[in-house]
Amino acid sequence: ALAQQQQYSTRDIQEERSFIIIRHPNNEEVWPPQIAREARRIERNVGKLSIAVVVLLICTLCLLFSATTIGGGHGSYSATKINVEELWGSAKSGSWRPSSAPRSVWPPPPQESNGYLRVRCNGGLNQQRTAICNAVLAARIMNATLVLPELDANSFWHDDSGFQGIYDVEHFIQTLRYDVQIVESIPEIHKNGKTKKIKAYQLRPPRDAPISWYLTEAMEQMKKHGAIYLTPFSHRLAEEIDNPEYQRLRCRVNYHALRFKPNIMKLSESIVDKLRAEGHFMSIHLRFEMDMLAFAGCFDIFKPEQQRILKKYREENFKEKKLVYKERRAIGKCPLTPEEVGLILRAMGFDNSTKIYLAAGELFGGEKFMKPFRALFPHLENHSSVDPSEELVTNTRGLLGSAVDYMVCLLSDIFMPTYDGPSNFANNLLGHRLYYGFRTTIRPDRKGLAPIFIDRENGRTAGFEEAVRHVMLKTNFGGPHKRVPPESFYTNSWPECFCQISAQNPADECPPDNVLDILNSRLESEARSNSQSLTQGNFSTSILER
Repeated sequence: ALAQQQQYSTRDIQEERSFIIIRHPNNEEVWPPQIAREARRIERNVGKLSIAVVVLLICTLCLLFSATTIGGGHGSYSATKINVEELWGSAKSGSWRPSSAPRSVWPPPPQESNGYLRVRCNGGLNQQRTAICNAVLAARIMNATLVLPELDANSFWHDDSGFQGIYDVEHFIQTLRYDVQIVESIPEIHKNGKTKKIKAYQLRPPRDAPISWYLTEAMEQMKKHGAIYLTPFSHRLAEEIDNPEYQRLRCRVNYHALRFKPNIMKLSESIVDKLRAEGHFMSIHLRFEMDMLAFAGCFDIFKPEQQRILKKYREENFKEKKLVYKERRAIGKCPLTPEEVGLILRAMGFDNSTKIYLAAGELFGGEKFMKPFRALFPHLENHSSVDPSEELVTNTRGLLGSAVDYMVCLLSDIFMPTYDGPSNFANNLLGHRLYYGFRTTIRPDRKGLAPIFIDRENGRTAGFEEAVRHVMLKTNFGGPHKRVPPESFYTNSWPECFCQISAQNPADECPPDNVLDILNSRLESEARSNSQSLTQGNFSTSILER
């Protein structure tokens, strides 16, 4: 081989290095050293080039895929356009429909319970609503008789309407007759010729208490005293429970049993009719209020005097914590300003003829912050402007005003929360609208939008609207989607409280159409059984007395 290699001069190798092959006497291929090195170099470069081509191809496919990604079941969108007309309708359900009826054996509540359960639901209307759902479930778990929940007349609401003043009591009790026994108050007992009222033993449940706490500590005190009083009762039962029937009971309470009183329903429907007289309307929960701004620590956009007010409110109502505005803003922890809300909607394609209903308390900062929003969308309404009746004007900050806002937002064509972090109002409505037929919601990704708005404030406005649309296309517009912590069960009860037509998975099958007849039959059978037992007991007592 060496002898054959020497026949080639250096010049020959340089001229023919691209194709020279030398054969060994045994017919093996042998490359000259210079050509071998060159070949290896070319091979490495070709390998790198191949990898680059593959990466480029993958990126191209990803861009094409993202351009045709669906937005929460509403159909296909391009990367630069959102079909606003489609948003006015409900999202595609994928053959899912709401259903919170039991799908397995669900015995009626026994006539004899382990005792009485009282709860005091603190917080605003929607925090109280969640607490009521938890109270019914706790009563079911403990086989207790639920006393009509008490609603806290706290210092913020200045409202002592109570459960009877807001909700339809008769409907509440009747709807849950297959689940728990409910009484309006603990009855008096007659013993030794005396009338006596059972005194409920007061307990403070741990936050997000597991089922085991109710079956041990709470149950022990109930059997000992005959009644227990759980206070405060906000977020006092774990949300994630590995029992679909228990979760469905929560949905039956939230979306069926808890119905506002007829006057509130009538007032809400009247407002919706007026808003819809000229076409579609959108509702927005504008959470640009003092308590939320103080909680979020978003002070720097306000005047010094306003900053002092917010900081004082924070010191008096929240735990001490160092919050840096720029850091909070950059990660989307600040509520959207009214102007930012308007800019998002305009970028999505909504024009200035869009009718918007604002569900909000008193906005902080005054007209300075509302003026840019109103310039973009002049058709802004609230419950007082649509229906300036004395009933609402005098209760605008109370539970009545919040109840009306809730119903109008539930029935609106599109709902947009501007801060769905610790906002019970927004989170409950998102869940209710999902259950109400996958009604469209617009949930801004504040973290994704923050750098875009910061660039705009710093004068970098090129491509602003396209960048906003790109972020919004990645959000869910109200279609069914898997609940992933920390998303609340009350925000997304899918799949427990939904069933699928022609389901492949047996767990997703819809219950029979006559499920209420089945439950009613079980309830009547239980009542007859208890009646017979009571009659036999009375007969035995009569014989013993003789």
